[in-house]
This record gives sequence, C-alpha cells and structure tokens, in this order.
Amino acid sequence: MSLTNQLSLFLDVVQQGSFTKAAALHDMDNSSLSKQIKKLESSLGVQLLNRSTRSFSLTSAGENILEQTHVLIDTLEQIKSIADSYQSEAKGMLRITSSIFFGQQYLQPVISRFMKKYPNVKITHSLDDKKTDIISDHFDLAFRIGKLSESNLIAKKIANTRFALVASKEFIKQHGRPATPQELITLPAVIYSNGDVSLDQFRLSEVPHGQQLKNYKMKGNYKVSDVRSLIDAVKDGLGYTLIDLFNLERPIDQLQLEPLLTDYVLSTMDTGIYAVYPHRKKTLLVSEFIKTVQEYIGTPPFWEKYIPDYKNLYK
Repeated sequence: MSLTNQLSLFLDVVQQGSFTKAAALHDMDNSSLSKQIKKLESSLGVQLLNRSTRSFSLTSAGENILEQTHVLIDTLEQIKSIADSYQSEAKGMLRITSSIFFGQQYLQPVISRFMKKYPNVKITHSLDDKKTDIISDHFDLAFRIGKLSESNLIAKKIANTRFALVASKEFIKQHGRPATPQELITLPAVIYSNGDVSLDQFRLSEVPHGQQLKNYKMKGNYKVSDVRSLIDAVKDGLGYTLIDLFNLERPIDQLQLEPLLTDYVLSTMDTGIYAVYPHRKKTLLVSEFIKTVQEYIGTPPFWEKYIPDYKNLYK
C-alpha cells in the first residue's frame, strides 16, 4: 500500500475516532488496518498514535502529521475533481446518503435510470434518517430535507417543501370537519417524531386568508418515526396530521384522505429539499446525478399534484 493510502487510512482513523469504524469504510478488518498504520509509523520513523485497549490519542508527531495529511488529501481530491470536470461522460464511484423514505421513493428510481445511462458508474446509497457527517463519512452527495445548518457545505435546492393538514374520511365522519385551527387542535393528532425532528406543531393564519400567522400545538397519543406508518395510522382514523407533500406516495383521494382548513394560510416553515455536497466534490458525476434527480421530480415537483388544485390552497 502506498504512503498516500496509508496516510488516508490514518486520517480516517482519527476522524472516525475508531479503528473499527475506519476499517468499515474501507471494507477491511481491524487487524489489517492496524498493520497498515504500524507500517506507516515504521516508514515515517515516528509514533503517530498512543494506543490503549479501548481508545487512542495522537502523539505530538501525529498531530503535526495529521494537519499536513489534511492538506495532502484535500489537494489530491481537488486534482481529481479538476480531472473529472473535463470528462465527457460521468463515471466513477458516487457515494450518496439520504433519509429512508426519500431515498426509497424518489432516489431509487433515479439511481436505476442513472446507472443504465452510465454503465461505468458505481453507486453506494446509504439510507438513514439520522443525519450523517458527509465529510468524515466520505459521502459525495447528500439529500437533506428541512433547514440547512452545515455552513461548510454547498447546497442546491431541488424542491420547495409544501405542507397540508390531512385526515381520513372516517376521522372527519367521527369528529366532524373542523372549521378553525382552534377546533382542529382539540382533536387527536398523529405526530411524526424522529430524533431531534418532531412535527408536533403547525403555523397557520388566525383567520381565513389572513396575514398574521400563529403557532398551534398538536396533541396526540401516537408518535411515529416512519412516514408510511404515519400515513397508515391517519388512514385508520387515529388522528389528523401535518404532512409534507413529498411524503404522499400517491394522490390523496387514493389514500382516502382529505385536506383540512385549506382556506387558511399554512407556513412552509422556511424549509426545502436540498442536494448537499462538499465544495471539492462538485464533479461531473455529482452534477449529472443532481440534474437527473431534478428532471425526475420536476419543477414544481410532481407530488404537488397529489392534492387537487393545491396551488390555490392554503393561501
């Protein structure tokens, strides 16, 4: 293994904080990775890590060499990105991360189409509702939903997020159709809750077509982290819910759901759907994949048609 590759492994061990996690990134076992780090130390003639049975720490030499390793790896990746930008066809490895539902519902069809178009492309797709660290986990591209916070990453908005308050016909028959937000929040809700994300409130105008918006707290006995389970629960009449339209797998009438309070203004909460990538990763491969996703979902995205005349609702 080359010195550059060994230094890259050393960087991964430190960034991951674990030999096990770093080895998993490269499909290696711990012993093989450990041998490479020892060979690196032998080649450089200095000890880089102080090891114990459960942890490690950087030596002074390790800290200085780690700093320069960052520079080296970044430079090599920039060189590769420059070379990639001159390619006439997308090729190579693309590592993508996304939430589970968005990945299954929207990215998988795109991946199938993309790999048929570009047979020399290899794709690894990690579906996880927990937000990953794109840089330390070596992803080329992530799809984020909500508000962005990673200032050191580049983001391209691929769709606006649009919301609706929905309930089943059975629920409306049992509880009546609420005429005001105050009436609605007295009824049971099904709430999406996953980690630090909880859609347990909505922002709605105080009067129909009004300008002043107010936060309303939802009350419900059922919280769930899976979108499909949430929709099933609403279909079963357990409660109403606030849902982002991209979570609707098909038209709302096929789901036996109805929108509520559509003459009130419903806030989008300044959220969106974004393609996010490190600046150095903007290769032809990344650009072409983002373009393919955009073409697939459309502008505006096709799921906005799942609620009839949605463009004139919640205004």
